[in-house]
Amino acid sequence: MPRKIIVLLFLMLAFVCATSIEPALAYSNKTYNWSYKPEKDNKPVTTEPVFEKLLEDTNGVFIGDTTKKELYLTFDNGYENGYTEKVLDVLQEKQVPATFFVTGHYLETAPELVQRMVAEGHIVGNHSWHHPSLPSVGDGRLIDELQKVKEAFAELTGVKEMNYLRPPRGEFSERTLALSEKIGYTNVFWSMAYKDWEVDKQKGGQYAYDQIMKRIHPGAIMLIHSVSSDNAEALPSVIDEARELGYEFKSLDDLMLSKQLQQFPFPQ
Repeated sequence: MPRKIIVLLFLMLAFVCATSIEPALAYSNKTYNWSYKPEKDNKPVTTEPVFEKLLEDTNGVFIGDTTKKELYLTFDNGYENGYTEKVLDVLQEKQVPATFFVTGHYLETAPELVQRMVAEGHIVGNHSWHHPSLPSVGDGRLIDELQKVKEAFAELTGVKEMNYLRPPRGEFSERTLALSEKIGYTNVFWSMAYKDWEVDKQKGGQYAYDQIMKRIHPGAIMLIHSVSSDNAEALPSVIDEARELGYEFKSLDDLMLSKQLQQFPFPQ
């Protein structure tokens, strides 16, 4: 092969590599802790402008359409505490969709519950294998944390797709958002939560009901923990009362579909 052609091919290959692979240093790894700004009277919350920009750039979400009385119920499942079965019973009875973000520990110790989630039409999302702070691990470890969950979930359920990620501890960076998006995940934060995860400080179903109902708002992505006995007790009343107030429970797939449709220039 003539030397000029070899040189030309080499230059073309170098150009392709340089333009298709972004260096890791292109993204900041400054660690952020997710937070939002609560509002009174069940009004939609807001968050920090820098968070909004990062989510916009990486197609992440924390709230739905704030003009519609729609709710998105999500659970973080790091470990099983004996209440998820009751939660699933309520969701099945009330015909409410939910998303459960699971860890590797949960997949290994509660496989029958994960199978039930899938069988009853719920979404199962990724909460990482070991629940590390994602900004604290390198790119390779981050990908491995998510891939191990996805592979174990597929082996257990036969479902190969896993599209949603709840960053452990609510900690993230521009790098972790960008990298997880590149490998196929939508980062899902939340616009409603309360301190419900301390299993030794439960205060009863009425307390949970009051805390949740004063925080729901149009478009709310609700984060509650199924390790909480209070939440399991309060959930039927929360669902019934929310519906009485005109709210509809939707899935994250519904939310993402509506966001995609908004990007198309349909004629008026």
